[in-house]
Amino acid sequence: MENILDLFRLDGRVAVVTGASSGLGAGFAVALAQAGADVVLAARRADRLRDVAQAVGATGQRAITVATDVSDPEQCAALAEAGMDAFGRIDILINNAGIGTAVPALKERPDDFRRVIDVNLNGAYWAAQACGRAMKPGSSIVNIASVLGIIKSYMPQAAYAASKAGLIGLTRDLAQQWSGRRGIRVNALAPGYFASEMTADIPEEQLMGFLRQTSPLGRLGVQHELDAAVVFLASPASEYITGVTLAVDGGMSGH
Repeated sequence: MENILDLFRLDGRVAVVTGASSGLGAGFAVALAQAGADVVLAARRADRLRDVAQAVGATGQRAITVATDVSDPEQCAALAEAGMDAFGRIDILINNAGIGTAVPALKERPDDFRRVIDVNLNGAYWAAQACGRAMKPGSSIVNIASVLGIIKSYMPQAAYAASKAGLIGLTRDLAQQWSGRRGIRVNALAPGYFASEMTADIPEEQLMGFLRQTSPLGRLGVQHELDAAVVFLASPASEYITGVTLAVDGGMSGH
């Protein structure tokens, strides 16, 4: 009988993580390596990937870095090609690259709105396309959406919320297309508010007041709480799960 903990192992697998230069993405990369995966690290800020690659190496796993703007389909194709050249396979894609704005709808400039959609939604599609072409049955794609794709924000974030709601819809469709025919599971995570670059600029008193009103747990999430969910959805432990959005939000979406 198989040990249940072995189902969470990623030995011999290769994971691509976009937006891996800092914050949640860097944490995901290290967590996947701790579970046994080699990692392809992608971000626009290539110089900041070196530190993450060192952290992956400290786990005993291998890492390569690839400068990538996911809003460019050709760069996403080059990312998948680099992963295949280095490791000969791609088993996992963590679509984490994302940007956000907090601008009232009547003041938001068209180019700013388009840029958020282009990175958060279109970029996830281009990365999934590129990696999906190389993936074999048993592979897993995890799209990092947001609780703001499910519920309202307390800030004006039309572009961000629309991009993440779209990403949840994209997750369902790709799961329908690829899970049965190609054996590639596609799921989404919807994080609540975590300590990250995106929450660093929000006044702490305002943010904590909002969380106490809207979340049963009443606090920010901690990186390892999201890491565990990423490893779960990437691993054989979740092999009967596809097309779902798992909210990791302290109960906010069910409040």
